[in-house]
Amino acid sequence: MRIAAIDIGTNSVHMVVVRVRTDLSFEVIDREKEMVRLGAGGLDGRALTPEAMHAALQVLSKFRRLAESHRVDEIVAVATSATREAENGAEFLKAITEKTGIRPRVISGTEEARFIHLAAVYGVGVPGDMAVVVDIGGGSVEITRGAGSNAELGRSFKLGVIRLTERFVKSDPLSPRDERKLLKHIDGEVGKYLDQISRAGFDRLIGTSGTILSLGAVVSAGQGLPADAPLRNRRIPAKQLHRVRKALVSLDLQERLRVAGLEPRRADLAVAGAILLDAIVRRLGASEITLCDLSLREGLVLDYIARHRQQIAQADRYPDVRRRSVIELGERCNYWTEHASQVARLAVALFDQTRAIHGLTDREREWLEYAALLHDIGVHISYERHHKHSYYLIQNGDLRGFEPDEIETIALIARYHRQATPKRRHAGFAELGRRRRAAIRTLAAILRLVESLDRSHSQPISGFELHDREDDALLQVHTSGDAELELWAATRHAAAFERLLGKPLRIEVSGNAYVEQSHDTARVSGQAVRRRGNRRLGQDDAAGAAGKVAERRRASRVRHRMELVRPREGGDQDGQKEKRAHPDDVQPAARHGLR
Repeated sequence: MRIAAIDIGTNSVHMVVVRVRTDLSFEVIDREKEMVRLGAGGLDGRALTPEAMHAALQVLSKFRRLAESHRVDEIVAVATSATREAENGAEFLKAITEKTGIRPRVISGTEEARFIHLAAVYGVGVPGDMAVVVDIGGGSVEITRGAGSNAELGRSFKLGVIRLTERFVKSDPLSPRDERKLLKHIDGEVGKYLDQISRAGFDRLIGTSGTILSLGAVVSAGQGLPADAPLRNRRIPAKQLHRVRKALVSLDLQERLRVAGLEPRRADLAVAGAILLDAIVRRLGASEITLCDLSLREGLVLDYIARHRQQIAQADRYPDVRRRSVIELGERCNYWTEHASQVARLAVALFDQTRAIHGLTDREREWLEYAALLHDIGVHISYERHHKHSYYLIQNGDLRGFEPDEIETIALIARYHRQATPKRRHAGFAELGRRRRAAIRTLAAILRLVESLDRSHSQPISGFELHDREDDALLQVHTSGDAELELWAATRHAAAFERLLGKPLRIEVSGNAYVEQSHDTARVSGQAVRRRGNRRLGQDDAAGAAGKVAERRRASRVRHRMELVRPREGGDQDGQKEKRAHPDDVQPAARHGLR
């Protein structure tokens, strides 16, 4: 399974794309970030600026395309401090959904801290240690304490580098007076909480986020390490971090841009970031901080994995997101797995054997298979009118990977597996183009017939071959058990398929099929049921035929070959005469396309 996690932060927008392994760990297959300064000028309840929102929307559109190129199964997106506080945050979220299709949710500071803790301990690997995790963002700072992935303490403070820079960094280089004001503010906001953590004790201090990693890179460059040296799990001594803080505070912007290891786009925020991180480390009494390049977005991935174990296992079983979403919808609706799979198997088999007649492609074949798998999910609501319930559930079942018109097509095919056949006056069907209506008529006719070939839901039909016999078509059915109920149902539901063929359909059963004979053998009105030698079987009224057949199953059995003949004239399954289809919607029938 592949997941894209997006963090819409105050300073940057990040995305990571991962592949979840079978052991529920993950590997990163792509990552992107873009500094958009979403929170610049928009914190403390002010509105996000149009420029910042436009920049973020452009980045998110690019991220959506990148995620789709990796064929991700799920996009998980969250927005943090800037959106959380902005007076137009809801408007921004709506614009994201409308323009990109991504549906982000705003998370609280406490929730953000928990996700970051999950990622940090996963990345550094401290399963038994008591870890303190610090993440410095643009609008807030998250600080947690916990053993393993369980954060027993976790809080978010409004001390992000954009917020502090806008409020306290009034000169360049920073004046000693402004530095003291900044330190006093930090102490007033977070001092008591850090003292609580320090008294409780911890084994490891972990730092995440771009600000901390950038400062760590400056320390690493000072140690003579190459610029591309990995930062994860690198331990930065507190004394060296303090020296970097002093150096950065003494430099102006142009000088900071030349500092080795410092990301140029963070040069204007580096002073506030260095002061903040150094103050936190010193207040905790830590001798070093361990760097981690995993943060909120990886925490989102880990949280998703923990909450969707069954879905991930399903993804391994069904790698294709379209098929998997169909199966998941069926399971949510408690569908009959064996029946649905049997009908789908028979449907694609009949589709393949009639390709020369209908001329449809593999795309329509896939629609038919998925409609067959879902045709009965409406029973989850009620058996009565369940074909219409199936239509509604498919339409609104959150099928992933499908275009809207494909979902409508699949829903209509399922809707027409019983009761009325497609009519121009039907909502949904009427709005479609001529070719799509013709395809639905064809596919629904196939589904209607094969669904009857598992009327008992016991899968007695093992296969069939369809043969052209000039004046009629022969469906030679192979059985593995008592298929009398299936034969009875097939004669009632063959009319639409006969219109597709342009000729009558005869059904011949061969193989090890069994049927019980009695004086009250069910008679199907309008049907001639003959054994070898054309001897007519005993007949009775058709009322209750299905129930009587089911009750007599497993009674005295006789090997036989039988043929059911469906006349060209006759009513539909409700005993009503079917109206002739509109000429625009009739698929031309070929006369010599059968095997």
